[in-house]
Amino acid sequence: MSDAFTVVAEARADEGKGASRRLRRLEGKMPAVIYGGAQPAQSLTLIRKDFEYMLENEACFSSILNIQVGEESFKAIIKDIQRHPAKGFPMHADFLRIRMDQAIKVNVPLHFVNEDQCTGVKLGGGMIQKQATDIEIQCLPSDLPEYLEVDMLEVELGQIVHLSDLTLPEGVTPMALELGEDHDLAIASVIAPRGTKESDAEDDDAAEEGDTNAGSDASAAEESED
Repeated sequence: MSDAFTVVAEARADEGKGASRRLRRLEGKMPAVIYGGAQPAQSLTLIRKDFEYMLENEACFSSILNIQVGEESFKAIIKDIQRHPAKGFPMHADFLRIRMDQAIKVNVPLHFVNEDQCTGVKLGGGMIQKQATDIEIQCLPSDLPEYLEVDMLEVELGQIVHLSDLTLPEGVTPMALELGEDHDLAIASVIAPRGTKESDAEDDDAAEEGDTNAGSDASAAEESED
């Protein structure tokens, strides 16, 4: 767990769309809110450039932040960021206060390692296909990992890496698996490149299945005409 990030904020009294637009256009700032814990929600103002600079570091999304508001400081995590639909810059941020003795739910990024040395790539000529770039976990703040590694070294051609295959730190629970085995998500796989026998066979099987379905539809149509 890292708590190296500090967000300097000001308490905000003016609320509403008009006040938020003035912040963004005239003052180079952006609105935010912090909520959770025993205290009520509090509206905040951030300097947008400083916040954008922090967001360039992926680790901030899975770290405990120090939210500094005047003389007060709160431990919190980023819960949501609203971005401009075209330009992508942050327009509003939500922070969730946390307690060190209470579990939190956080999306943590996945880092794929040994991709160049992957068995299915080097020996099988396959390509790595990633189905997920992060997963939601639950843990105590002190156990929060900055990221989770997905080791692709021994993954063979045609093999799928599932959520249950990941080695997680002690105290970290993937939320999807809490819902049951049928929620064991695919994280990555090694597939045959297009044009190979394996991929052509898959295409042929799909075509045959399509022909079978088409034949069934035609037969059903003939029967209905009779």
